[in-house]
Amino acid sequence: MTMINRRQEDILKELNQKGYVNVVDLCETHNVSTVTIRKDLNFLENEKLLHRTHGGASKQPIYAFERNVDDKEELQVEQKKQIAKEALKYINDHDYIILGSGSNIHYLSRTITGFQKLTVLTPSLKVSLELCKVTNIDTIQLGGDIRNSSTSAVGPIAEATLSQFSCNKLFLGADGIHLDFGLSTSNSLEAHLNQAMIDVSEKIIVLADSTKMNVRGFGKICNLDKIDVLITDEGIDIETKTKLEELGIEVVIAPK
Repeated sequence: MTMINRRQEDILKELNQKGYVNVVDLCETHNVSTVTIRKDLNFLENEKLLHRTHGGASKQPIYAFERNVDDKEELQVEQKKQIAKEALKYINDHDYIILGSGSNIHYLSRTITGFQKLTVLTPSLKVSLELCKVTNIDTIQLGGDIRNSSTSAVGPIAEATLSQFSCNKLFLGADGIHLDFGLSTSNSLEAHLNQAMIDVSEKIIVLADSTKMNVRGFGKICNLDKIDVLITDEGIDIETKTKLEELGIEVVIAPK
């Protein structure tokens, strides 16, 4: 690797702390021109130390790409288990809830037990199979076109079924949470179904590990001000957490 200078070292330190950096802010901090900062960021990207974005740089790729749900369940396993435990605290007896799809939601479905009565709607086949093992849970499987990568239903049939219900809580996964772009997923049909879920739910609870922060998926679900609660792990940077809280979101950090 080519030697990096002191300013570039400081940029990397800030990037590791925040998860992303902004060209304008870096210019003010280091008292140099935008041309100089852009050259620094391009150099560091060539060294594979960061990822360039519009107006700055991020610690990880800014765009989420579609992966098989089985593969995603092997990533950030301990974080997802702890997030699921925190999410379980938001479920009460006699709730009418929607569980979305994705690995975080699947981990949550494995923890749901011991309730006197629950009614759960879900597009996820994997979630339904988990809930079928538990007594006192009425599970309503949404139908439609089944996506192979997520083993969940999408499309007009699922959306039409949702319109017949009203639920008090929605537990939603996501591929990206971006301060400007909002909540997103890598599939547009899934994003549209998630929008329909939001429309029939009173409280929106998002489960997302910290690798999803400052990342965009292809399909936008909603603006961040639609979210009531975000449950994530200790990897979230302080600045992102603060900005999310300023939007009125309750940010819950799952312990290790």
